[in-house]
Amino acid sequence: MLRRMFFLCVSLLLATAAGADSATETERDPPTLPVVVAPGQGARPPADAIVLFDGTDLSAWRHLDGRPAEWEVADGAMTVKPRSGGIVTSAEFADVQLHVEFCSPESDHDTGQGRGNSGVYLQGRYEVQVLDSYQNETYPNGQCGAVYGQHAPLVNVCRPPGQWQTYDIVFHPPAFDRGGKRLRPGVITVFHNGVLVQDNVTVEGDTTASPIKEGPGDGPLYLQDHGDLVRYRNIWIRRLPPASPAPAPGMDGE
Repeated sequence: MLRRMFFLCVSLLLATAAGADSATETERDPPTLPVVVAPGQGARPPADAIVLFDGTDLSAWRHLDGRPAEWEVADGAMTVKPRSGGIVTSAEFADVQLHVEFCSPESDHDTGQGRGNSGVYLQGRYEVQVLDSYQNETYPNGQCGAVYGQHAPLVNVCRPPGQWQTYDIVFHPPAFDRGGKRLRPGVITVFHNGVLVQDNVTVEGDTTASPIKEGPGDGPLYLQDHGDLVRYRNIWIRRLPPASPAPAPGMDGE
């Protein structure tokens, strides 16, 4: 009889504890449900995306000196106009998800960095390298999918020139204090052709040839003119919530 009562009490205690854990987990849930966003389908972006290029015009873009973008638009794509200069978005961004499709020229017979070279710069500061790295060797942190000069891609998944490729990028910029001191580096995740090639890597300062130097504030998306006839299409971006807060002054280990 005592043994039965003992096991009954233990069972009740375990059930109560499980209920308490469930209640605790429920209380940790956010007070509001996530916003409903219709996903994209095919080439169509998600419903909350900002379309930067839909294949028709360059009204969302300009050159760094303020000129209207001079790159050529045809057949649903824009093509770099060599020596015209890179182009930037009129809008500026911080934390984002970015989708870009690009295509290296088929007739490019150069090698290394001279083959299908361009770049996608987050905030005009941090370059994800665009290069024809299909059977084309160059230094590791200059390959297609690299955070240029800082991080080589995990793998090389380049398609042959003339075929369309995709970048899907998640970017959180660095945080700065009021005096402009960097409290936390930025981080980038890159999927190239659906394959993870940069896994939440940190960016330690702006990358080579960045038209905008690292500092506080938002920045535009920048596409580089490196003299090669690289094409782009289906470019859209989603604003994301900021990353976790930066350490409070005096809490960053200094």
